[in-house]
Amino acid sequence: MANSANDSAATRRFPRSTELYERACRVIPGGVNSPVRAFRAVGGTPLFITRGSGQHLTDVDGHSYLDFVGSWGALILGHAHPAVLAAIEEASRNGTTFGAPCAAEVQLAERLVDSYAALEQVRFVSSGTEAVMSAIRLARAFTGRDLIVKFSGCYHGHADHLLVAAGSGLATFGRPSSAGVPEAFTACTRVLPLDDDAALQGLFAHEGERIAAVIIEPVPANHGLLLQRREFLHTLRSATSRHGALLIFDEVISGFRLARGGAAELLGISPDLATFGKVIGGGMPVGAFGGPRRIMSRLAPDGDTYQAGTLSGNPVAMAAGLATIELLVTQSGWQRLESLGAQLERALSPVLAQAPFPIHLVRAGSLFWMAFHEAGAPRTSVPLTERAAKRFGALFHAMLERGVYLPPSAYEACFLSLAHTSADLQQLAQALRESLAALG
Repeated sequence: MANSANDSAATRRFPRSTELYERACRVIPGGVNSPVRAFRAVGGTPLFITRGSGQHLTDVDGHSYLDFVGSWGALILGHAHPAVLAAIEEASRNGTTFGAPCAAEVQLAERLVDSYAALEQVRFVSSGTEAVMSAIRLARAFTGRDLIVKFSGCYHGHADHLLVAAGSGLATFGRPSSAGVPEAFTACTRVLPLDDDAALQGLFAHEGERIAAVIIEPVPANHGLLLQRREFLHTLRSATSRHGALLIFDEVISGFRLARGGAAELLGISPDLATFGKVIGGGMPVGAFGGPRRIMSRLAPDGDTYQAGTLSGNPVAMAAGLATIELLVTQSGWQRLESLGAQLERALSPVLAQAPFPIHLVRAGSLFWMAFHEAGAPRTSVPLTERAAKRFGALFHAMLERGVYLPPSAYEACFLSLAHTSADLQQLAQALRESLAALG
């Protein structure tokens, strides 16, 4: 009865979203084109958005929200930034794609190489998944080895060989965590726990000469915000170098968000390859991977490792990325985002300290996460209890009622943009205070 009542209330409040969702379910699997959008983790009907402006979203039923999703981190300047829109409009007047080189892809590549210390060359693709898939193929070609190591709790896109889950013990052989992925595809993938030096050293002692690459989010942000010890990441760098394996930093989220040189700059670690997405496309579909020329030269047409894409380096995405990075550089974007993050921490910490159940704030620059784990904010991929998951779902809807849009999953991080203001952070804190009081 409670679910029926909630569904009826949602239908009354969001009639247009409800209608669109029902139509979508008939022609789109689950009614969505990416699973987390379906609100399965929080319940209710997903909102259909009609407009984004600055730090706000408006749904098709006319409700406005203060947005802390930002298209999952892509919109570091906020929605519909005038300079980005102008760049997109100018580029698209001349054509949206050519299937041939354009000047803007050279200019954006130069920007990335100038900004990220580990890069001498980059190759553009159309998504983070493509970037990671291509970087791993390149690492295998360069090393002549087959094994790939990933960490439980780090997400690197939906390529078959990376859709694996960790088990117990030192390390696990890759076991598919999705239907449709043959075990043979993941047989060359090993999974390690985060923050475990002994497991890392043990795996390299056992199979180090067979490992082509280790891939990690230097700031894991797909199973909560799992901030790693700097010492662990330096140990990882040392182990890969010692055994002739490549270290790949997946900076699809952290790249050009935490610093101009990404997490690598903040950590003082130079990976062998790095992958990017989100920010470098300014809200357009984009991905990139890069590294030193000695590795990148193995890519076709110079080398024997094939990779291609019809829309790779298209002029519209390149123009949006260039405009975004230019504004971040000229407007001291990363310093301003760090300042906003510090203000957010000061605003939310006292509110969470008075919460009726444990919530822990985790922040890295303009990334933040409210961890509902009773034992404290984790550094590893610890699952939420059923009670904690229900608490998050209730909080999500309470915040939505107060005009604040959070990610519809307790495991997803939130994002600040340059469009957010100090007043917005106070609005967030007040909405959180009221929501927690209502749930208490």
